[in-house]
Amino acid sequence: MEVIAFWILAVIVGAAAVFVIAARNPVHSVLWLILSFFTSAALLVLIGAEFLAMLLVVVYVGAVAVLFLFVVMMLDVDFVELKQGFLSYLPFAALIGLAFFAEIAMVSFAGGGEGTRIQPSPGADSNAEAIGLVMYTDYLLLFQAAGIILLVAMIGAIVLTLRHRPHVKRQNIAQQTSRRRADATELVDVAPGKGI
Repeated sequence: MEVIAFWILAVIVGAAAVFVIAARNPVHSVLWLILSFFTSAALLVLIGAEFLAMLLVVVYVGAVAVLFLFVVMMLDVDFVELKQGFLSYLPFAALIGLAFFAEIAMVSFAGGGEGTRIQPSPGADSNAEAIGLVMYTDYLLLFQAAGIILLVAMIGAIVLTLRHRPHVKRQNIAQQTSRRRADATELVDVAPGKGI
């Protein structure tokens, strides 16, 4: 039964991945991407990696794919003009696709056989605990370095997209904290009965 479920899910994920790049409408591409994420999560559940499946659905479907969908729907991009040079990249894309399928074939045929099973949580009670043990003991420095790289990338994206407009009022904290009472208040001598 597991083998049948695997092949059904594998065919769905493969077809969804092909439709992500073959769909003419970018909104349809994002919807096919969401389907491929959900099916990949089902494949992870099938091998017993429930934590990774939940993480895939929450992070990628819940955040990244929905962000893609909003960006595609909000931006007015001329996708016909964007796809003009598609055929010039076709030989390079075919070469990359051939290498990808060769890697999949090598991994598929180099398996250990029927007795080899994937251990989703080696040496731990659950796969979340196993991932935590590996990530925060064996690969702690690499994990921290990846976090620093992502932080620098986020700051770089903010700096690149931040535009200073001359007519927008900006807060000057140094001027606010160093102001004197004479700069902030004004004494007005109003004649009686005249008002301000």
